[in-house]
Amino acid sequence: MYEFLFGPVPSRRLGMSLGVDLVPRKVCSLDCVYCEVGATTKLTLERQEYVPYAKITAELTDYFENSPKPDYITFSGYGEPTLNSRIGDVIEFIKNIEPNIPVAVLTNGTLLFDQQVRAELKAADLVLPSLDAATAEVFQKLNRPSDGLTVERFLDGLIRFSREFSGTIWLEVFILPGYNDSVEEINALRNVIQKVKPDAVQINTLDRPGTIRDLRGATKAELRRVEALLNLDNVQIISAAPQRKNIQSYRTDAETAILETISRRPCTLVDLTQILGLHGNEINKYLDVLEADNKIKAVHQERGIFYQQVG
Repeated sequence: MYEFLFGPVPSRRLGMSLGVDLVPRKVCSLDCVYCEVGATTKLTLERQEYVPYAKITAELTDYFENSPKPDYITFSGYGEPTLNSRIGDVIEFIKNIEPNIPVAVLTNGTLLFDQQVRAELKAADLVLPSLDAATAEVFQKLNRPSDGLTVERFLDGLIRFSREFSGTIWLEVFILPGYNDSVEEINALRNVIQKVKPDAVQINTLDRPGTIRDLRGATKAELRRVEALLNLDNVQIISAAPQRKNIQSYRTDAETAILETISRRPCTLVDLTQILGLHGNEINKYLDVLEADNKIKAVHQERGIFYQQVG
């Protein structure tokens, strides 16, 4: 069992993906209202070696020596991976040991204004930044950034990175009804996307409850409306959660363990990570499927979001 690696996770976009978590739960530059990992506990732009390089590389070495090769090695986890000041060194380590395994970085893109961060990500094969807002009002309401982070600074960094990066960029646009789905905001997003020129634009929405009440995911019709408003050739709507079952790395034993645990008593995401010894991001993938299949439901309580069995 690893402390900083998780999976391989059944990723809708990356197949069998080995996760690398470079920050503690939940250190981030944003406190997005929709985050399924939970509320940000340390809201910051300060880069540090939050997880020591030596510990990460030791776990990666052990994994490479004892496990099958994943489709991707993906930097994601409980917070923003580029906040770790040695992400570039970890990417370089992976490329030296396993140069044929592609490296992906899931990032909110907010630190790309920093030239050093942009340089450190150049060795990655695929970067998946987020773009939820193109105006100051929506950025503050939806993403709730750290002090000192403006939408202008964020967008400028994203555009600069896109011009310097020679790898592949898949830009995720997360649609939340009532927040960023107005015609005006979609048009503003489109203007930014045309400057970034990503290889793909992936429209996504909420699968399960976010950090505040009364949020809902966009319907297929609403996502198709956004797709039409963007009117770009490379836009795709991310497939529904149940299709994860068709991915080779989908583990029915993990799904069964989660169901059996919840059947005894309702649990939060933190409860499940502690009981099952799985990373929160990995558990989230299975919760998406179980809730879409109407086997579990989420209930807001004082201590957080609890998952309980249906029926």
